[in-house]
Amino acid sequence: MSYTVTQESFDSLAAYYSDPTNNLRWQLVFTLPDWLEVWWGSFGAGAEKYLIVVRRDEKILGIAPLHISDGTASIIGSTEVCDYLDFVVAEGVEKEFFGALLDDLEKKGVKRLVLAPLRPDSAAHAILLPLAEERGYRGELCLLEDVSVDMDLPAGWEEYLAMLDGKQRHEIKRKLGKLDKSGNNVSYSVVKGRDEVRTAMDTFLKLFSISRQDKAEFMTPQMESFFRSMVDAMAGAGVLKLGVLGLNGQPAAMVMYFDYNDCIYLYNSGYNPDYSSLSVGLISKVLCIKHAISTGRKKFDFLKGAESYKYYLGGKEIPLYRCQITLS
Repeated sequence: MSYTVTQESFDSLAAYYSDPTNNLRWQLVFTLPDWLEVWWGSFGAGAEKYLIVVRRDEKILGIAPLHISDGTASIIGSTEVCDYLDFVVAEGVEKEFFGALLDDLEKKGVKRLVLAPLRPDSAAHAILLPLAEERGYRGELCLLEDVSVDMDLPAGWEEYLAMLDGKQRHEIKRKLGKLDKSGNNVSYSVVKGRDEVRTAMDTFLKLFSISRQDKAEFMTPQMESFFRSMVDAMAGAGVLKLGVLGLNGQPAAMVMYFDYNDCIYLYNSGYNPDYSSLSVGLISKVLCIKHAISTGRKKFDFLKGAESYKYYLGGKEIPLYRCQITLS
């Protein structure tokens, strides 16, 4: 079969994303055109952009959002801000797409394809890696790098509590009860829309930075610029939202999350340490889960990292891999 491989722009990717007739599977938030463009603008300096579409008879098989540096190609993104990565591929044509991609990378003189982090159910892990083995490529194809944590959501709040073990359930109820009896006027609200989220970002960044020392060190000027640009783009796309736990009308804790494909992705959070005795950081996440259930979401993804609260709230561990394919 003959394939065409074309270099693309972020604008053309946005057009493909907006056209459902392409039947492309945009499975991950971190592969959406808005996300890719903001990441590239913040961190792409010094690399060559390799943003290609593979077609067969005008049908788009898939998109490879890669960057190349020193003979190594990687998916656009980075472990610091992207929890897992993948390609965008139409269902049923994955082997054709990846075969054409590998051929084109070899023609371009790329020596290695490094992919991380990958979920085991990603197209890259499930299909590209076995295909690479079939072709006899060399290298350490897969190494465990990290873990992610997620859970399926039930239809109701009481059903969620029933999913937890007795100790977990008791502690969540106890903490919620303590907050309710604290004498504070307690509220939980969701901020959405570009203008509203943009206005709330100063408060979020403040809570993020004062909640933990390592978070304050993480939020460098470059990272703050990325966060503001990313939030602006993703809120504008209707994907990013902020959950706000308020005490007496003032934000005590906030969660930043993506609401996409019936899944809530808990991306980041912050809280005011003055309210640590009321467990506002944890409760903001509990209330985010409760809101997700009430709005009919099917899954809650705590994303990358093995923090204990994720298991405490019912999450199950998923391995994340770093994979390398040596092409020459």
